[in-house]
Amino acid sequence: MDLPADALVALFAELTGVMFCAKDAQGRYTEVNDAFVRRTNQRDRSAVVGRRAGELFVPALAERYEEQDARVLGEGRTLRHELELIRREGGVPGWYLTTKVPVRADGRVLGVVSVSEDLRSADETDPAMPALARVVDLVAARLDDPPRVEEMATTAGMSTSALERRMRAVFGLAPTQFVLRARIDRARSLLTTTDLPLAEVALACGFYDQPAFTRQFARLAGETPGQFRRRAR
Repeated sequence: MDLPADALVALFAELTGVMFCAKDAQGRYTEVNDAFVRRTNQRDRSAVVGRRAGELFVPALAERYEEQDARVLGEGRTLRHELELIRREGGVPGWYLTTKVPVRADGRVLGVVSVSEDLRSADETDPAMPALARVVDLVAARLDDPPRVEEMATTAGMSTSALERRMRAVFGLAPTQFVLRARIDRARSLLTTTDLPLAEVALACGFYDQPAFTRQFARLAGETPGQFRRRAR
């Protein structure tokens, strides 16, 4: 039995750790849950529905969301597990995984449905944690020279495919995503607790140069490292 659309919307409205939204083909929000509303800093759903990303988010984020939507609408294919650094309620940044699915009717793609899952913590009871803890330590020690997936798998005593499955199960992330998150988290710490030049922060976190660091940071966080540093202080 197919669940009615209004029942699905009501279900997502109850979720606090997952942001939900739906857009039409013109990029206007048609449905959102309270978790999504809080992220836009608006008062309620009525202040969000009918508006576009460019009216609710800073330009870097709005452009990224519109680019993602265009890919889903144009190709009619699901966008899975996009890693994003999103500000939670109160302004604290947190990591999310976003999936966007095309909405079809009569063979045409009419819109996009999106969910973003809050990656707050790992499952420390998982039996794979001791092996994964070694991987975590390896990544933390090598942020300036990030390990490859094969090296991470060897450290864990697993095949690369087994490591992929276990890291997705425990952290919600693929190994490469986990490394990227660790590098950006380190950069955030250096930006807020030191006066290191941005070029030195970039090298300390394994980026080739400052422009590459700035592009990646802005893509994930919606602001440049310099903007992040100024706002955080």
